[in-house]
Amino acid sequence: MDYIVRATAADGQIRAFAATTRDMVETARADHNTSPVATAALGRLLTAGAMMGIMMKGDQDILTLQIRGDGPIQGITVTADSKGRAKGYVINPSVILPANSIGKLDVGGAVGHGYFRVIKDMGLKEPYTGQVELQTGEIGDDLTYYFAASEQTPSSVGLGVLMEKNNTVKQAGGFIVQLMPDTDEAVIEKLEQNLSGIKSVTSMLEQGDTPKMILETVLHGMDMEINETLPTSFYCNCDRDRVSKALVSVGKEELEDMISEGKDVELKCQFCNSSYVFNVEELKGLLKKAR
Repeated sequence: MDYIVRATAADGQIRAFAATTRDMVETARADHNTSPVATAALGRLLTAGAMMGIMMKGDQDILTLQIRGDGPIQGITVTADSKGRAKGYVINPSVILPANSIGKLDVGGAVGHGYFRVIKDMGLKEPYTGQVELQTGEIGDDLTYYFAASEQTPSSVGLGVLMEKNNTVKQAGGFIVQLMPDTDEAVIEKLEQNLSGIKSVTSMLEQGDTPKMILETVLHGMDMEINETLPTSFYCNCDRDRVSKALVSVGKEELEDMISEGKDVELKCQFCNSSYVFNVEELKGLLKKAR
């Protein structure tokens, strides 16, 4: 089962999150039939979104992470809520690329150059938006840069997705470690030392490490305390009612064109690929609600 742990260390000078997300990423892969490199890119952003989602306080708060680049994948969108549930899609799910110089899936090459945007809708008049240029397109590095540049929070982000030979997801997970204001230099040095000795997230998961064990490695010798453990999952809140409202919003003219064609209309949810079919009679009912 997928879950996230939230922890503090060094007397509250560090806050940290770690997650295992194999089921979430495999659900996304199956829903969208993504290629291995697209699965890795989407899986990394889903994992980050789930951990960042639980940083928000309100039940209704929604976080959106958007990557837009000039690479063949074109872009990735993930939304998450404060309960650790996330959903997402890639614009071009069938990208195939050769491995990068170290034999890994070339997420950076698939994403390319562009921007990384974070939108937090916390029920205020205007959502908070932060945007930075992509640094490597590998997503973990880009998120580390975003936290420092946009939220002035020095952070370290590790994200990973490992595929099976049959292109299903073998391992997925990640961590986010953040320094609170006025952290002691000695604490920073110790953390940097710990991080420098870390192998990839996927190698830690592959050797059987749990999220707690990953944080114990990252925060070794820093009096880590686990604050809570939360389930996380791929979750889409689309339903027939929401999709019908989207149909109403296209306007009378378009609905009349659909009705005149006399055929069923099929709409697919961008986030989970669920299919909704509306027959002509249903379209006529929606036309009455349209402007």
